[in-house]
Amino acid sequence: MELIQLTPHSEVDPSQPLRAPGDILLHAYLIPNALNAAQLARRSGIPADQIKAFIADTHPITPKTALRLSLTFDTTAFYWLALQARYDLERAKPIIRAYRPLVD
Repeated sequence: MELIQLTPHSEVDPSQPLRAPGDILLHAYLIPNALNAAQLARRSGIPADQIKAFIADTHPITPKTALRLSLTFDTTAFYWLALQARYDLERAKPIIRAYRPLVD
């Protein structure tokens, strides 16, 4: 089993633009593979309406969904969860800064 070594200061590359996981799903996986939500639903077992919600950025990618996507696209579940976590953290920063400025 491969282990991912994380440290308390693990960061993602801040030079990469922030993109919603659903946007990455659409543009890096669905469109290049000529798949739509219904086809991905049949392949992955994820309901099509949930896939559409990911793409519309109205529903987060959960661990269960990350596992299904990892099996469908030969990625890792951690990849999908890390995309979601980074997105959620970056979107939360302005809200938190309104209460107390963060030191970056």
